Amino acid sequence: MAEAILLAVSKIGAVILNQAVTDVVQKLSKIEALKELPTKVKRINVELTTMNNIILDLGTAHLSNNVIKGWIGNVRDLAYRVEDVIDKYSYEALKLKDEGFLQRYIFGGSRHIKVFSKIAEEIEDIEKDIMQIKELPKYWRDTVQPTNNDHAKIDKTRSGSCFPGLFSDEDLVGIDENRSKLTEWLSTDDKESSVITVSGMGGLGKTTLVKNVYDREKVNFPDTHAWIVVSQAYDVVDLLGSLLTKLRLTQGTQSPLSMDAKANVYDLTEAIRKTLQDRKCLIVLDDVWDKDAYTQMCNAFQGLQGSRVMITTRKEDVAALASPRRRLVLQPLGSAESFKLFCSRAFHNSPNCECLPELVTVAVDVVKKCHGLPLAIISAGSLLSTKQPTEYVWNQMSKQLRDEFKGDNNVQAILNLSYHDLSGDLRNCFLYSSLFPEDYAMSRESLVRLWVAEGFVMRKGNNTPEEVAEGNLMELIGRNMLEVVEWDELFRVSKCKMHDIVRDLALAVAKEERFGSASDSGEMVRMDKEVRRFSTSSGWTDSNTDARVEFPRLRTIMSLAASSSSTNMLSSVFSGSNYLTVLELQDSAIVEVPASIGNLFNLRYIGLRRTNVQSLPDTIEKLLNLETLDIKQTRVEKIPPGIVKIEKLRHLLADRFADEKQTEFRYFVGVEAPHMISNFQELQTLETVHASKDLSLELKKMRKLQTVWVDNINASNCDDLFKTLSDMPLLSSLLLSAYDENEKLSFLSLVPISKKLHRLIVRGGWADGTLKCPIFQGHGRNLKYLALSWCNLGKEDPLQLLASHLPALTYLSLNRVSSAAILVLSAGSFSKLKTLVLKCMPNVKQLDIEEGAIPHIDGIYIVSLVELNMVPRGIESLGTLKKLWMLGLHKDFKAQWNLNQMHNKMKHVPELRS
Repeated sequence: MAEAILLAVSKIGAVILNQAVTDVVQKLSKIEALKELPTKVKRINVELTTMNNIILDLGTAHLSNNVIKGWIGNVRDLAYRVEDVIDKYSYEALKLKDEGFLQRYIFGGSRHIKVFSKIAEEIEDIEKDIMQIKELPKYWRDTVQPTNNDHAKIDKTRSGSCFPGLFSDEDLVGIDENRSKLTEWLSTDDKESSVITVSGMGGLGKTTLVKNVYDREKVNFPDTHAWIVVSQAYDVVDLLGSLLTKLRLTQGTQSPLSMDAKANVYDLTEAIRKTLQDRKCLIVLDDVWDKDAYTQMCNAFQGLQGSRVMITTRKEDVAALASPRRRLVLQPLGSAESFKLFCSRAFHNSPNCECLPELVTVAVDVVKKCHGLPLAIISAGSLLSTKQPTEYVWNQMSKQLRDEFKGDNNVQAILNLSYHDLSGDLRNCFLYSSLFPEDYAMSRESLVRLWVAEGFVMRKGNNTPEEVAEGNLMELIGRNMLEVVEWDELFRVSKCKMHDIVRDLALAVAKEERFGSASDSGEMVRMDKEVRRFSTSSGWTDSNTDARVEFPRLRTIMSLAASSSSTNMLSSVFSGSNYLTVLELQDSAIVEVPASIGNLFNLRYIGLRRTNVQSLPDTIEKLLNLETLDIKQTRVEKIPPGIVKIEKLRHLLADRFADEKQTEFRYFVGVEAPHMISNFQELQTLETVHASKDLSLELKKMRKLQTVWVDNINASNCDDLFKTLSDMPLLSSLLLSAYDENEKLSFLSLVPISKKLHRLIVRGGWADGTLKCPIFQGHGRNLKYLALSWCNLGKEDPLQLLASHLPALTYLSLNRVSSAAILVLSAGSFSKLKTLVLKCMPNVKQLDIEEGAIPHIDGIYIVSLVELNMVPRGIESLGTLKKLWMLGLHKDFKAQWNLNQMHNKMKHVPELRS
């Protein structure tokens, strides 16, 4: 709805607050034609803000009204135009400032005067369109009024709680274990009152499960049980009044409080407590979106012996109201359970609800598309139950199923509710995430940088835009709109993805709101010329590569893992897409970047990771707005020297594979740091540059660096470099790689002042006594992630040496480390370790794991320890282990493994490779 307006308004605000832009425009305003330009921009800001407020007041209840939808569409298009003009306005002003415009006395007739005159004309046209759009509501204002709070409440209560009628008893598939668990928690002898939460994404059947348990167990709470639907829009007085009424009905008594009186929270709370009279009660708060709903109600029933409160929610912060032992997180159904549930609906008129043999294949395919979501399965089953049960008809319906999910049905209703509950910036972030390919694992860092580049997030207080974006990511995950795939050593999200059904529906919303589109065909010539964001995973397949394609509004091109990409097509897109902001071509077949990229004044993000691009054009220095340049694992050996002109650059990631098999010490090689790299005063990420004396001097001036990777370090320059790195106040991640495997580095000078340094990767030889250096002794307690490779520890046991200095470590990797023949994980060692990697350690013959060691380990990866011929002692006692790899070991290891019947002893490990 209003997210496009929000983006335009935020950009106008940023321009108004930018002193450099203000100074340039004030000087330009001396020209008569440009005198009103600053005032008009501010006036447009006011008008858009007002329109945004009107749309918010309209709420979601009128979104089915075609007249209002059309008007909102007009406002959205207007906001997009404003965003384009403001980007150009800002760029041209800053460009003038960099060219010394403010010091000039004569500037009439310059090219920039013509540019700003054109901008002024566009702004004048926008003002006229604003007046016209403001007049349109007069045609329908008498028939449609903005929703008041009552209407909004009705709209916002349309959630999973409103669909229990979809589920009948035969739909209760795969709930036995969860039902038993909830029943046990309700019936425990614990005298204390307790809170139980059931959480998960929309459509998983939270309400259905809890309703089933509630109906069974309420007899154990005679006269003192109640079910309350909370929803997004709630009023505490209404909720407490409803609770009091329901308790009165179960008891068949009069309310202690006259409901005609004007009730308040205190009176209702006291009335409920008197009604309960210290008896244990069972209360269900269904569909809670805000934890304050509970905290404002709980005084009415908290503290009653043996009382139980069950809460269903999609949000993690609400789920956290319960202790970890009383939290149930629902997961999608398994394939067998999904198929059984589907058949109960699709074949409800058949004996035993059995699937017809000729329809099994297509039925399995349909169920697979539902990905274990009960609500989606039931919707699909119900749909197909109305169709002729033939293979042809069902195959046709299977193809249409995804489009059906985008239509007017319950799955759409659930997503819409979750979507419209988001703020404007969160909606933009959510829709943008749908542009990634299906089931794509999105990295936290990439998402954050992309959202920042697009302007979806701005600095808030002392928080950087990246920190604000990370908060948005966690909010979407907390609302179950994105799923966590992997956590990092700080227990931050490392990778996440969007559920396939959620993605399909999100793409439908993105298309309707002209936010963007994703295509597997990649046929750009057939695309809507007004498209703002486009993604493909198949490349650009247009047969006529000479055809000129123009997308004047295009902001993002995302082509991930594309098998074909045309440089000519890319050049054509560049020439017709002046506002392009994001160019993400990771893993694609692109081999050359056109020089015309330098004309894209608005470009803020370039992603070429794992492509075969060999060089960057010198014109890249013209991209003054560029914030992220990612050329990791490309063939680029040298960065154009003019890149230092890009003072806004925040993330520079550059290295190349010299040995893709990763058998050589220098299997990846960084780039030479550009001369005067300290011009990058905003730089936060620097990966990977060659060490040099000049580098140390330049890095001293770069105070915002958080991640630094340096290779080619030798004994003569490491001292100065390590002193410089030690003084970086925000340093959090550090890679240090020697010139070669024989170069011994001394770490005595590495004494970091940053308490945030948690990740350390060291490659190369160590000087004697390295483990006694401050980085391991004093700072060791802050390290969470440590990876050591190609270092010679003689006959020392690195596990014993490191354990006492690194108590907080969650990830430890030792690769090609010469060490003692016997490695020991002592009792109590590495109490927080989650991942242990031992790889290519030629001397290791035995690994002992004492009782109490690594008590929280998730994964152990023992690979290419060719002398290890014994099963690690004590490994079967690691109850938390989820992944165990034992690969490339001594030829006798397999026999020992089988002799000890280790497969039986390790049955508790889900992923076992040996």
